[in-house]
Amino acid sequence: MPNRVVDHQTQPSAAGRPENPVRPTGAPRRGRHSPVTRTVGVLAALIALAVALPGAAAAFDQPFIGSLSKLSTVGSTVPSNGDENPYGIVDVSTSAGSLVAGDILISNFNNSENLQGTGTTIVQLTPSGHQSLFAQINPASLPGPCPGGVGLTTALAILPRGFVVVGSLPTSNGMAATAQAGCLIVLDSGGHVVETISGPPIDGPWDMTSVASGQDATLFVTNVLNGTVASGETPIDEGTVVRLRVHTSARRPPKVTSTSVIATGFPERTDPAALVVGPTGVALGDEGSLYVADTQGNRIAAIPGALNRSMPLGGGGVTVAKGGYLNNPLGLTLAPNGDILTANANDGNVVETTPVGAEFQPLDSEAGAGGLFGLTVAPTSKGLYFVNDSNNTLGLAH
Repeated sequence: MPNRVVDHQTQPSAAGRPENPVRPTGAPRRGRHSPVTRTVGVLAALIALAVALPGAAAAFDQPFIGSLSKLSTVGSTVPSNGDENPYGIVDVSTSAGSLVAGDILISNFNNSENLQGTGTTIVQLTPSGHQSLFAQINPASLPGPCPGGVGLTTALAILPRGFVVVGSLPTSNGMAATAQAGCLIVLDSGGHVVETISGPPIDGPWDMTSVASGQDATLFVTNVLNGTVASGETPIDEGTVVRLRVHTSARRPPKVTSTSVIATGFPERTDPAALVVGPTGVALGDEGSLYVADTQGNRIAAIPGALNRSMPLGGGGVTVAKGGYLNNPLGLTLAPNGDILTANANDGNVVETTPVGAEFQPLDSEAGAGGLFGLTVAPTSKGLYFVNDSNNTLGLAH
C-alpha cells in the first residue's frame, strides 16, 4: 500500500456548481472518476475520512506515480544559440504547421550566459529525443508591447488552430531588480510571433494552462511581479491568477474577448537564485477547480468555479494540501486518475496529491534540488515528462 500523508490544517471548499466543465487541452481524463461538483460538506467528509482512515482513501484511486519505476533522458533542451534553464513544457496534441502531435514544446528561461529572464527560444522534442527549434523570438521585432523584452517562463500553452502562447518575464541582466512586467507572446503554428498580450493585469506571467471549446479557449495565468521587485526578498501577498477568454481565427491573430482576475493574495518574493518565487503551476480539474502550486506558501491551492467565477477569490485560494511531502512545489499537472502532480523545487521529488489533500509517497526524479520545473503527463498516459534544469534535458519517468 503506498504511503500517504494528509495535512488537514485547512479544508478545501467549493463555490457553486461550474457550468459545463471543460477538460484541459491535452490533459488525460480522470480514469474511473466522473466529473462531480464537490460541496463544502462532501469535501469535509472526504478529508475527515482520509485522515481517520488512510486505507479508505486508497479506495478512491491508485497512485499514478506508483506505476512509474524507470527514469530516462529523452534529449537535450539546449538549442544552437545556447539558451538553457528549461521551464515551460506542453504536449502537442494536434499536428499543425511545424507542430507534430506527440511532440513536446519546451521554453528556455536563460540565455547562453545563464542569465535568468533572457531566454528567447522554444524547442520541440520528439519522444525519441530529436530536437528542432520551434521559435527564436527577437525582442527588437515584437509586433506589440512587452515591457522589458523577452525572458520565456513556464507559462506555455497551445490554443486551437495551433497558436502557441508563451509568457515573458524579462530582465536586462538576469537580476530581479531589473525584472519588468513582460507579456504573453502569441506565435502561429510555424513559430512566428503574431501578437503580444500586455498591460494590467498581466504582470510577470509565470505559468499558465489552457482549456478549449471549439475555436475558443480560456487561459489561466499566474502573475508574480505585483509589487515583488519593490519588496525584494520580503514576501508580500499580491500574487494573482488571471483568466483570459480568447477566440481564434484562421485569418487573424487570436482575439482576447475578456480578462478577469479570479484569485489574489498569493505570497511572492524575489530570490537571488530563483529570480522570483510565487504562484507557479496551474491545472483545471474536471470538477471546475483550478489548482495552483503556491511555491512560497509550500502548498497546493484551489480556486473553485474558475471557469465562471465573477469575483476574485482572496487569500491565495483555498488550501488543498500544505507541507507533508510538498517542498516548495513549482510545476503542476493532473495525473490520469485526476490527482494533482507537483514538482518540488527543494528536493527534486514529484508529489501526487488527491483533490482532498492526501499525498502518496513521492517519486524521486533524480534531478536534485533546483532541478525540476515544468512537467506534463506523456500523451500515452504511460509516463511523466519533466524538464531537468540541472543538466538542461527533458526527462521521462515511466
